[in-house]
Amino acid sequence: MSTKGSILVAGATGYVGGHLVPRLLREGYQVRVLARDIAKAKTAPWGSDVEVCKGDVLEPLSLAPALSGVDAVYYLVHSITRGSDFSERDIQAGQNFGEAVKKAGLERVIYLGGLGDPDSTLSEHLRSRQETGDALRRSGVSVTEFRAAIIVGAGSISFEMIRYLTERVPVMICPRWVRTRVQPIGIDDVVEYLVASLSVNQSDGQIIEIGGKDVLTYGEMMKDYARVRGLRRWLLHVPVLTPRLSSYWVHWVTPVPAVFARPLIEGLRSEVVVRDAKASELFPQIKPADYESAVRGALSKLHPDSFEHFVAQSAPADVGERPTTFKTIHNGIIVEIKQCFVRSRAASVYRSFTELGGLNNWPCHWAWRIRAFIDRLLGGVGMRKGRPDPEAIQVGDTLDYFRVVEIHPNRMLRLKVDMKLPGEGWVQFEAVPCEQGRTRLKQTVFFAPKGLLGFLYWYLLYPFHVIIFGKMIKEIAGRAEQIDADGVDE
Repeated sequence: MSTKGSILVAGATGYVGGHLVPRLLREGYQVRVLARDIAKAKTAPWGSDVEVCKGDVLEPLSLAPALSGVDAVYYLVHSITRGSDFSERDIQAGQNFGEAVKKAGLERVIYLGGLGDPDSTLSEHLRSRQETGDALRRSGVSVTEFRAAIIVGAGSISFEMIRYLTERVPVMICPRWVRTRVQPIGIDDVVEYLVASLSVNQSDGQIIEIGGKDVLTYGEMMKDYARVRGLRRWLLHVPVLTPRLSSYWVHWVTPVPAVFARPLIEGLRSEVVVRDAKASELFPQIKPADYESAVRGALSKLHPDSFEHFVAQSAPADVGERPTTFKTIHNGIIVEIKQCFVRSRAASVYRSFTELGGLNNWPCHWAWRIRAFIDRLLGGVGMRKGRPDPEAIQVGDTLDYFRVVEIHPNRMLRLKVDMKLPGEGWVQFEAVPCEQGRTRLKQTVFFAPKGLLGFLYWYLLYPFHVIIFGKMIKEIAGRAEQIDADGVDE
């Protein structure tokens, strides 16, 4: 396609689709997305910039409206997260979609499948990815099929398995599949290939294997991740550990459920490396990154800015005047959200949490003093008492053992913990105006644990966190209501 046109992305709310859509928008394309869950698509960071069409690839009659009037189509649907019969569903969905594309008079589908030698004994997961491409082709449309192995990036299930295993297990008992060779590729490079194919007509109808710069074993990937992260890890190889047992091990050690882990681990028994140079011949301008660079890119997402959309979607909608709590771990960060309604103006709530620290102290001040004393013994800042101004604050200010890193007046304050931690921590306060003169007060704790010590630190101290942060949100709410009751102008 030589000019910018209209593009349909099926699977836009998935991992790769969620990265592809904003890139297409930046390139100037008009983007339409096909989604079973319209609300999820519309609340995505790019939701207001695309046209959302409701449809399900397993319901052929629902596909025609989405395909009408577009110039090219991306097919990024994968059913691995929807149960053990994902293979049959994926093939049927591919067949339905291909036939719908043919009926719509479109000439091209761009599909992302799985890398692996089709003449070898592939796992059900890898085989189904390639058979889905075959199902699309049987419809008679031209299919550009990219085949990739492990995609490295925050949120990729395969990468998250590597992340959590390496972070949490200093000594890993490793079966034979840990020695299988694989050619991982960074998510940015995957998106680069997908977008570039729109303007490279020679890629029509081609099967293109893509991979990063390095060919590694799965064990080397874990050790390289550990080195980048500053961790020491040891691998103990054992002759027998079946994919089923391995999946249970992954289930208990990581947040990845066994139902997802098992097909992925079974796929690791097959060598998945690029066997031809077609990608470099068709796209010579793309120079895939090495594995270490891709890992560093994923680790750069360990910051609250990368979780704003997740927090907005995850915070429970039902909130009362008593604080409610939501906690989870997502892409390497532990997130705990407490929120409640306050019978006060947003400006008063904002003032209440921005006046914390210094002479005003902190809720559960005794607990903070004990933690600061321990930090001092460990060589940290300890009880760095005070704040530059008793009322006003700005980015860069220190508030006792915190540092101000972000402010949005009358709305949000983010503090970074300056004490020594086995990881990094932030506390964020938000004041969201609501109806009837009330304000939603949201208090979010972010903790990015580093290694096993980081996870142990969080869970061993969690009973104290419950007390400290529970009292904190209540005291902020109470101060805000008192400010309004006193009638103090902002």
